[in-house]
Amino acid sequence: MRNSERPVAALVLAAGGGRRLGGRPKALVRYRGRPLVEHAVAVVRAGGCTEVAVVLGAARERVRATAHLPGCRLADNPDWADGMGSSLRAGLAALAPEASAALVMLVDTPGVTPAAVARLLTAHRAGADLAAAAYGGRRGHPVLIGARYFAEAAAGATGDTGARALLGAHADEVALVECADIAVPDDLDTPADLARWAAG
Repeated sequence: MRNSERPVAALVLAAGGGRRLGGRPKALVRYRGRPLVEHAVAVVRAGGCTEVAVVLGAARERVRATAHLPGCRLADNPDWADGMGSSLRAGLAALAPEASAALVMLVDTPGVTPAAVARLLTAHRAGADLAAAAYGGRRGHPVLIGARYFAEAAAGATGDTGARALLGAHADEVALVECADIAVPDDLDTPADLARWAAG
């Protein structure tokens, strides 16, 4: 099957413990009246991803009981405290085998929009097997990883590096998709960040 005929699965990394947010699990931080994980899932679905996997870690039983995530594949990452790399590995292992790519979305980037997700999917359907949203020409999130790179991505995902090793090793193959006009890449890491996002 061509890329255009196979689904792109969204992979929402939502395992973080929110250490700089006072120990509140990031998945359950409230944003615009609902948990961040629900917001992230809504964004990737609105952007065109029909298959969604969510990686849970900190307080995962509470997230399962509290967040409304119908139709999502939920993958537990017991090693979430080791960093984002362990969550990427857990998420890639949970994807449906027919996925042509994974659209990796961080739960703490509420400024990423459905339009940014859609642009990455368009790049993939045009032939890109590695793509990343760019902001003023600088690589950011989300990123898209074609299925042929899943094993390499998992092997290089250690600590907090996530897909950085993979994207660095194949820098000349990464399609940078400019999204500064439609999205904001900033992380929500601290109470000050949360207040700024809430005010916006």
